[in-house]
Amino acid sequence: MALIPTTILTGFLGAGKTTLLNRILQEDHGMRIAVIENEFGQENIDNEILVQDSNEHIIEMNNGCICCTVRGDLIVGLTELARKRDAGLLAFDRVVIETTGLANPGPVAQTFFVDEEVGSHYMLDAIITVVDARHAMKQLDEYEEAQRQVGFADKLLLSKTDLVSEDDVAALTRRLKRINPRAPIAKVDFGRAPLTEVLDIRGFNLNEKLELDPDFLATETAHVHDHDHAHEHEHGQEHEHAHEHTEACATDCGHADHHHAQHSDDIAAFVFKSTQPFDSAKLDEFLGGLVQVYGPRMLRYKGVLLMQGAERKVVFQGVHQLMGSDLGAKWGDNEVRGSKMVFIGKNLPKDIFIRGLEQCLV
Repeated sequence: MALIPTTILTGFLGAGKTTLLNRILQEDHGMRIAVIENEFGQENIDNEILVQDSNEHIIEMNNGCICCTVRGDLIVGLTELARKRDAGLLAFDRVVIETTGLANPGPVAQTFFVDEEVGSHYMLDAIITVVDARHAMKQLDEYEEAQRQVGFADKLLLSKTDLVSEDDVAALTRRLKRINPRAPIAKVDFGRAPLTEVLDIRGFNLNEKLELDPDFLATETAHVHDHDHAHEHEHGQEHEHAHEHTEACATDCGHADHHHAQHSDDIAAFVFKSTQPFDSAKLDEFLGGLVQVYGPRMLRYKGVLLMQGAERKVVFQGVHQLMGSDLGAKWGDNEVRGSKMVFIGKNLPKDIFIRGLEQCLV
């Protein structure tokens, strides 16, 4: 039986997750979705549609959606839903998990990799983070949870953009791209985002379609500075075996950004690129050491790798200490071969990462 695609919906308090969730539960979209409210603690769900009575934790909606409240162990809740589905007691095709506003999405994502039972039934499709355009700058300044939610995201949805100026939206967008350059950003209007913006993103899966997200390095031309080369080489005339590493825009970027000086986020991203192939054994050993030492601070990391002697691309990604890789498509005859990796984390020692990766090159 095919794995059940699952979306994690996160975002800081008041960002609009519940509004978006209401729409999923009410709209006549023809999808059979199980929505899980992942509740930690005794907070009531701020949504009259969702179940308030902890004794009745599953309710079926008119449009075929199922709503379920999990207070405590998410593994138990997911396993119970799968058991009832297998037994024909519940019918659903996908799952959306809404986290609490102060939740770190990391442990929720890890659930899909650390538990064999969950992994045998479910496939993590993407982490979607809703960002409150009116309050996000202050929240990112004051709360690490808000930074983590952005850092983990496979896609960012901006809410309440009608309440702020275009300049404010642009400044926030630049900051979000500094924290997480690989997550596409879209605006949502009171939760009326097309479901295609939320479901079937395939942002988390290890497969050939995940070769590179469209916005994986989108900030590079406008918001990134190059540490190795003062000028781009024209017509692709790079130094032989050149490698370069870039990081999200810092205060010394050429463009004026009056907002950035006020904001120093603990969570940030940097990118490593190289046209030289990796030595597989050296890279495995180095990455294994990295996640042992820095895993708790490594929110998300992902890349397409050129390995020595390999005719196929290697796609890799991870969350904290959990890391996986898969074979991607074959390198094209006229394709420029090279590795591109992005690391998103809290106060990661970029120089150690970059130097270590360089030493793994052939």
